[in-house]
Amino acid sequence: MIKKTITSRSSNLHRQSSLWSRCKDLQSLKQIHAMMIISGFNSNRIALRELIYASAVTFSASIHYAHKLFAQITQPDLFMWNTMLRGSAQSLRPSLSVSVYTQMEKRCIRPDSYTFPFVLKACTKLSWLVTGLTVHGKIVKHGFESNKFARNTLIYFHANVGDIRIAGQLFDGSAKRDVVAWSALTAGYARRGELDLARRLFDDMPVKDLVSWNVMITGYVKQGKMENARELFDKVPKRDVVTWNAMISGYLLCGENEKALKMYEEMRGAGEYPDEVTMLHLLSACTDSAFLDVGKQIHQSIIEMGAGELSVFLGNALVDMYARCGSIRKALEVFQGMREKDVSSWNIIILGLAFHGHSEECISLFEDMRRMKYIPNEITFVGVLVACSHAGKVHECRGYFSLMRAEYNIEPNIRHYGCMVDMLARAGLLNEAFEFIKAMEIEPNAIIWRTLLGACRVHSNVELGRYANEQLLKLGREDSGDYVLLSNIYASRDEWGGVERVRKLMDDNGVWKEPGCTLIEADDYALRNICFDSKA
Repeated sequence: MIKKTITSRSSNLHRQSSLWSRCKDLQSLKQIHAMMIISGFNSNRIALRELIYASAVTFSASIHYAHKLFAQITQPDLFMWNTMLRGSAQSLRPSLSVSVYTQMEKRCIRPDSYTFPFVLKACTKLSWLVTGLTVHGKIVKHGFESNKFARNTLIYFHANVGDIRIAGQLFDGSAKRDVVAWSALTAGYARRGELDLARRLFDDMPVKDLVSWNVMITGYVKQGKMENARELFDKVPKRDVVTWNAMISGYLLCGENEKALKMYEEMRGAGEYPDEVTMLHLLSACTDSAFLDVGKQIHQSIIEMGAGELSVFLGNALVDMYARCGSIRKALEVFQGMREKDVSSWNIIILGLAFHGHSEECISLFEDMRRMKYIPNEITFVGVLVACSHAGKVHECRGYFSLMRAEYNIEPNIRHYGCMVDMLARAGLLNEAFEFIKAMEIEPNAIIWRTLLGACRVHSNVELGRYANEQLLKLGREDSGDYVLLSNIYASRDEWGGVERVRKLMDDNGVWKEPGCTLIEADDYALRNICFDSKA
């Protein structure tokens, strides 16, 4: 256990020593922690404060490590409690903040004016109305309602989650001189979609800080009103990375990936330094638009940022970008270079390898994942089953399908069933595929029957093909391609009467076969459309 510490008079004071300023990532944090233990500093109050602050706040991704450390401190001071509340509230698991406060109450730790705002921020992020109202009551009980920090957090909570009228009353009471309160109320109206009220409040602000500008721009962005967002963006006296990120994400949400990338160029031209959020947005744009060359440039920029090793989020985004842009070898290289991985990391590369036809590597990587004690999920198994199907590994595919339930308690969904039907169909085991479909525990969809129908075309199985087509018709799927497949099955067996029956059925059901189109370039460089109707 880490030894008892002396309670400090200040619960919020934090000055970072030169040692901790050199701490750049979780790995170096662990090294400093080990050095503290060896040097006997694990009972030093100031050193422990630094350790908790770095693990909980400085590196938000290491919040789980902070909680492990905190649990070993026999008597943390109020600064440490508040630091854990703050770090948990801003982490990906804000509910941990509420859990920490519950521990505080059980141990009869008296809160100060900084305690409740952190818990209330967590409630706002989680949209926990009842818990937030309870925290409001405790703020009043302890006499912190007039505290500026607590009051502004209350305004933000009620404006976003609670009662907007209460937010207005708190604002009208004594907050009109505080720009943070103006921003909090404006953000609430914007989040609720009441942009006209938000804009009116924004325009009435006696002083506009950067937060208020960002709040209003983000409000327009979330509703896809990029012209309004751009108008404000051009008027911002001094922008920060949040301002730029809001605009980049807005263009991405509207599907305007090229504008998002141009905005990044503007950002760099203005001398603004991008952060991890910026790079995640840009990689998303490259992935969605298959801009591999731009993606490589973004990757180089990430390296040049000199932020040490890749975070899990950036690593995953890079692997996904390379895989979906067709550069699977580069995706594998990035994946293998990641020091920290999560299940999503494995899923991305496993799916990438599977869909690029690298079945052996995909299956081998899955076995590596299991050996390293990562727990696969339903997405992982989709990738593995696809790989087995493409490689014709019937026995292995059956084994992995059974493994889902037996070892990982994962119930197969329609995608897993679809992979199994595809595998059996590719292997020519049509009767077994049909029996498998009949035994499915969920209703087969059109994709399942269409997979079987396509296999019947390849293997000229008229009887099963007709049955699969009937099931598609029962599902109300009037796809001309399904009729053409059935017609082609009859044609492959020289059963021209069947071909005519299918054509008549199409006519009776009003199904129109779209003519195929191609483009040729004539001598005068004019493009002519040549349309043809493929004969069954």
